[in-house]
Amino acid sequence: MNKSDISLLRRSANRGMSLVELMVAITIGTLIVAAMSLLFANNSRSRSETERASQNIENGRYALELVRTELQHAGYFAEFNPRELIPTAVPKPKPDACAMDLAVLRPALWVHVQGYDNVSASTLSCLSDVKAGTDAFLVRRASTCIVGSAGCTALGTGAPAFQASSCGNATELGSADAVNHYRLDTTLTNLVLTKRNCTAVADTRRYVHRIYYIANNDKAGDGIPTLKYTELGAGAFSTPTSLVQGIEYLQLEYGLDTDGNGDADVYTASPDGYAGCTESTTPTCLDHWASTVAVKVFVLSRSVDASPGHTDTNTYVLGLKADGTANTFGPLPGAFKRKVFQEVVRLQNPAGRL
Repeated sequence: MNKSDISLLRRSANRGMSLVELMVAITIGTLIVAAMSLLFANNSRSRSETERASQNIENGRYALELVRTELQHAGYFAEFNPRELIPTAVPKPKPDACAMDLAVLRPALWVHVQGYDNVSASTLSCLSDVKAGTDAFLVRRASTCIVGSAGCTALGTGAPAFQASSCGNATELGSADAVNHYRLDTTLTNLVLTKRNCTAVADTRRYVHRIYYIANNDKAGDGIPTLKYTELGAGAFSTPTSLVQGIEYLQLEYGLDTDGNGDADVYTASPDGYAGCTESTTPTCLDHWASTVAVKVFVLSRSVDASPGHTDTNTYVLGLKADGTANTFGPLPGAFKRKVFQEVVRLQNPAGRL
């Protein structure tokens, strides 16, 4: 090989890419990067939708669990049977759920659950930011743990406490007056009932008076519908506690035991008006609440975050209205995905007493 051939080879090796080759390489590279970016964006969007759907399902199930647990404890008062307090005379007006006076709280213990169909902001004075068109309910019960025991919530000063007697002497269970069989008081020194031996002081339990409802917001102005509750404490109702975000509607149907066997025979969204009852008829509307032994719970949960480009055109059925027609909601605004959850909860304590 002569010197001119070697020089030609060197020039060919150092020539590099032509302009056309460079443009083709850039185009191919751009297409690959664009395809990868599109794939990444789709995967990210898909992952976000999966997370929203999972959170929505989890929130709906958790809301049902919380409501179920509370309802299952409704009417628990240790050894005391609150049905002893049911008055025989009429009328029997519905107790004020927001009342804090012991004179109202004590005789109302037999109304273990008390609901409000399609509550509004003006229905209950102790609630705030109530979402219109949803239900609210009150549960009355005693705490399942004894004040002072390990892990038991401390009893705040001035908060109502409950005590049930097990002593059969003439001044306690032997008394013909049911008010001597229990104590509900805000002064601990008044809780002097005794156990079976009529000597040891009976257990003291925190009185639980909770109202569950749906609020328009979790935090002020965030627009996230949230399941909340407020609880009677020391002379006031507590600041509402947020339980589950994204719970848009809560609807309830109450199972009434009409034959006294402890099982629900009919369900109604409003015992307040079932079978044309009034405060002066027999039975009164309040008697229907006392005979409630089960609750159908319907929850409409929505994703906390919107899904871009989504339009919800669905109609959701959450049980029946008081008139027996379907209780429908929708189409609802916002780019949110929604899901209905439902469950029938048996109220063990009142059902077992019938």
